[in-house]
Amino acid sequence: MTARQWALLGLLAMLWGGAFFFSKVALGELPPFTVVLIRFGVAAIAMLAVVRLSGHRMPRDRATWAGFVVLGLLNNFVPFSLIAWGQVHIASGLASILNATTPLFTALVAHALGQERLTAHRVVGVLLGLGGVAVLIGPGALQQMGVHTWSELAIVGAAVSYALAGTYGRRFRAMPAVVPVAGMLTTAALMALPIALVLDRPWTARPSLPVWGALLALALLTTALGFWLYFRLLSSVGATNVMLVTLLIPVTALLLGSLLLDEPVTTTALAGMALIGAGLLAIDGRLLPRRLAFRPRPTG
Repeated sequence: MTARQWALLGLLAMLWGGAFFFSKVALGELPPFTVVLIRFGVAAIAMLAVVRLSGHRMPRDRATWAGFVVLGLLNNFVPFSLIAWGQVHIASGLASILNATTPLFTALVAHALGQERLTAHRVVGVLLGLGGVAVLIGPGALQQMGVHTWSELAIVGAAVSYALAGTYGRRFRAMPAVVPVAGMLTTAALMALPIALVLDRPWTARPSLPVWGALLALALLTTALGFWLYFRLLSSVGATNVMLVTLLIPVTALLLGSLLLDEPVTTTALAGMALIGAGLLAIDGRLLPRRLAFRPRPTG
């Protein structure tokens, strides 16, 4: 990747790393689906305005909007809901580390769909990353499936959903980045609306001013601006490379969680992050020589 692409990746990491902090603040006073609904709704309104002001138009055909529904489900509604629920029970830093497994699953999904070639680097990276997840969750977790373990698995499930979205989203790369972002956020907001109304009764909430600030930051910075950057990078560097942003996200999330939320940074968290980080670097080809890459042999 070029220096400019790495710079955009770094900015995206700062935005998405902050999302775990802002979510934790908002979840202190609001139920999960209410946070998800406000995040999607405000971000969708902002991006639809950007589409109009930039002179673009939203598509009108059903096929494209059906694609936006799938993208909104995989890239927004499912992962954000899982993360919001999981963060009620675990620290924001731990959530960000578990979410950093996204490129591992992206490499597997992209290979299975024939979009990107599987190499020895990526095989080693996946194994290292899964080892990091095992360290974070702990060997005895599956024997005592409490809410803490389920919360951790929910974050991993969000990573799988992001991986599916990363490969699916490449079909929109011919569009201006603001268009698919606006489309998927609009459909995701419509998905969240009935669930939030039934389960959370959001009209009864009385959030404080700091929580409103966190919600606006979630919607406008980490979601609207963040996904605009994400689609710009996706069209130029590929699904696996753009998901390397999750290598940088835990650093931001751990710092904010430790400094502002008094969340402890444990040796287990650091060890798990180190293994996942090594896996991501291996996927990007920085730990193993390029000659280890293997190409599938032609058949027939």
